[in-house]
Amino acid sequence: MAPLAPKTGDAVFASIDHVNAELFTLTYGAMVRQLLTDLEEVEEVNKQLDQMYVGYNIGVRLIDEFLAKSNVSRCVDFKETADVIAKVGFKMFLGVTASVTNWDAEGTSFSLVLEDNPLVDFVELPDTFQGLHYCNILSGVIRGALEMVCNVSMKTEVTWVRDMLHGDDAYELRVKLLKQIPEEYPYKDDE
Repeated sequence: MAPLAPKTGDAVFASIDHVNAELFTLTYGAMVRQLLTDLEEVEEVNKQLDQMYVGYNIGVRLIDEFLAKSNVSRCVDFKETADVIAKVGFKMFLGVTASVTNWDAEGTSFSLVLEDNPLVDFVELPDTFQGLHYCNILSGVIRGALEMVCNVSMKTEVTWVRDMLHGDDAYELRVKLLKQIPEEYPYKDDE
């Protein structure tokens, strides 16, 4: 049997079960609000959304579903990885696509620009929470998924550059490749 061709973001999005968008958005909002209540510090909430509590752990788990349902094979380079994240990953899990822009000269850093972000429907940030990166979960998801990619672990740094909740004209995430670590197997085949 021939290998399956990779699916486009639209094809993957059409073939999977969906959660009601409003329910998802409101549930995420309730979780962010609870973190703000529990932690009381905006910077600590930003950290928890990105790292331990939410984003990173979701990314570690979503990569398996992504690889199973998208039929995407191992990406050749970081540029191809960026395109797959923007056009297949975001479409598959959020129903939107992102643009890949602003590559650096070395090809190790790029921006993902979202014109639409379903996580922020119904959201207005009060002045007391202007330092909150409400969608910081996306930073963690991207980092977690890239660290678990088959055969090569990509250590990345993902930061927010622009955010429409703070008055900018789009949502922009900056993704920087820190290093690639080939997967090591605990046993040698010849032993």
